Amino acid sequence: MRQLHDMRDDMRASAERRKANTQAMVGFAKAMTEDEIAAAANYFSSMKWTPWIKVVETATVPKTRSAGGLFIPLQGAAAGTEPIGNRIIEVPVDSDHTETLRDPRSPFIAYVPVGAVAKGKQIVTTGAGGKTMRCAICHGEDLNGIGSVPGIAARSPSYIARQLNDIQQGARHGDMADLMKQVVAKLTPDDMLNIVAYTASLPAPAQSNKAASN
Repeated sequence: MRQLHDMRDDMRASAERRKANTQAMVGFAKAMTEDEIAAAANYFSSMKWTPWIKVVETATVPKTRSAGGLFIPLQGAAAGTEPIGNRIIEVPVDSDHTETLRDPRSPFIAYVPVGAVAKGKQIVTTGAGGKTMRCAICHGEDLNGIGSVPGIAARSPSYIARQLNDIQQGARHGDMADLMKQVVAKLTPDDMLNIVAYTASLPAPAQSNKAASN
């Protein structure tokens, strides 16, 4: 509900103003009544969390094309690999299911640079010597959230990276976003890449609960 209110009240946008789906969400939020916002929030929060991203460290990634906000591996003669460089590339395991059928349960692979997960763990768990603060202080020791503070474990790394950048660039406001401004103020793009590579590699709530029961 907070996110819809922030979008409706022009407090949540994207630092990349050409990002069409963010602007679409703002339009949806502005058109919704309070009852509709509450109904949508209740519906989405009732869904069982199902992780669908696998993090893979690699020096090379499939060549891709951009389609509707997705990176889709090239097929046929155009297929191949290229250096990952300083990027995170998320691709669907099954492009037809994800792109054509829009299957919400179709999983993804997030390719990250070699060593990114370990570097991210050091920042996330220690605060990097005062550069930032330990994520667990607000998001919980397992980073699966506390109360209305959202979980960040097992989420899309590119999505979380966009949120960190949006907050740092001043595109997001509101009570919770404002609390994050000091946290992200000194982070470099490399820091953000490493942080989200690590958080995406962590187990989600269902996995954590299963492990605990064993």
